[in-house]
Amino acid sequence: MNRALAFLLAAVTIMAGAGHAQAQGYDSRDIMGGGPNFMLGGANPIPRQTVSFTGDYAPGTIFINTAERRLYLVLPNGQALRYGIGVGRDGFRWSGVHRISAKKEWPGWTPPSQMRARRPDLPRYMPGGIDNPLGARAMYLGSTLYRIHGSNEPETIGQAVSSGCFRMTNEDVTDLYNRVSVGATVVVKN
Repeated sequence: MNRALAFLLAAVTIMAGAGHAQAQGYDSRDIMGGGPNFMLGGANPIPRQTVSFTGDYAPGTIFINTAERRLYLVLPNGQALRYGIGVGRDGFRWSGVHRISAKKEWPGWTPPSQMRARRPDLPRYMPGGIDNPLGARAMYLGSTLYRIHGSNEPETIGQAVSSGCFRMTNEDVTDLYNRVSVGATVVVKN
């Protein structure tokens, strides 16, 4: 097979995959840019780091500052691990105190009825895996519909794009997941 024909065949294969991705609710940048079908989370636009932290919270508490778009895991001695997060878009931000009620690896996703009313194209259920919008890990917040979860769209970290959940890169959510337990306090401040 000559090079021109091989190139043409490769281009048709990629474009066919992009068409399939659009039918699944993704756009061509998901495939061309290494989106949900081809990556575990990509480069982190906001690297996690250990920082000084003042606040009257016990070590192990998760403090979320939605205005900063940062999540802090409180450590001993006035320090915290700071992670970049994606937060709720206008009309979907909230504040309060909850506890982590469950933790799941590669969780399945059932879009809430309110979300399906806004987006009837969403599936009723999506099994866990690399295509799932909850990413590699999820920590459920009390009896709410909200979670701290992974994302296969690292470009959304630092943005206000969700329906109230807190998105992290898959790498960061896995790191946090391994550091916290069910029952940990989560404080959310706007």
